[in-house]
Amino acid sequence: MTKLEQLHQEISSCRSCPRLVEWREEVARVKRRAYREWTYWGRPVPGFGDPRARLVIVGLAPAAHGANRTGRMFTGDRSGDFLFAGLHRAGFANQGTSEHREDGLALRDAFIVAAARCAPPDNKPLPEELARCAPFLDREMALLPARVLLALGAIGWNAALASLERTGMKFGSPRPAFGHGAELELPDGRILLGCYHVSQQNTQTGRLTPAMFDVVMARVRALIAAKP
Repeated sequence: MTKLEQLHQEISSCRSCPRLVEWREEVARVKRRAYREWTYWGRPVPGFGDPRARLVIVGLAPAAHGANRTGRMFTGDRSGDFLFAGLHRAGFANQGTSEHREDGLALRDAFIVAAARCAPPDNKPLPEELARCAPFLDREMALLPARVLLALGAIGWNAALASLERTGMKFGSPRPAFGHGAELELPDGRILLGCYHVSQQNTQTGRLTPAMFDVVMARVRALIAAKP
């Protein structure tokens, strides 16, 4: 078993946040009507992707009836539909759909992590819950040879910056601000990019369109090519 696999076992058995444990398990027990035949995962969700990835995507948290149901990041919800279709167009995924853990999806040169590993009520983890999850993010990122970090939304951006600060990086005050298309060269040569979150709220209102996402992914490709 690799160090990454060992870490993922540890993540999936975590019970450190009572509010999140209660919520994720209640959702898994009550279920949504459309998924009443499913056996929900109902646990923290580890990262997913290519362990040799040069792109690491930092998301927010599992969705209650998405990853909390399926056990895989961005799998089984509209956010994942948008994200994996875009990753497929950019050549980072072998298919553009993500329905369950055994659907054949594989990421190429990309890995997905998150600031929080349990589905939070209203998709809003508390600061103390993010703090408890932070060591998982730190350890996961330390095991991945990423050249580009892609933060989805302000929480993903701030979680990435905080993780980098815990490794000793200094960013001054105020921290570099999140924005769609924001780009920050890190002291070690890596690049942090910002992208609006692929939430249904953003994609259905047109705040984030497939064309906008494709522009960001083209920039990811260019940066990876420039930093072999």
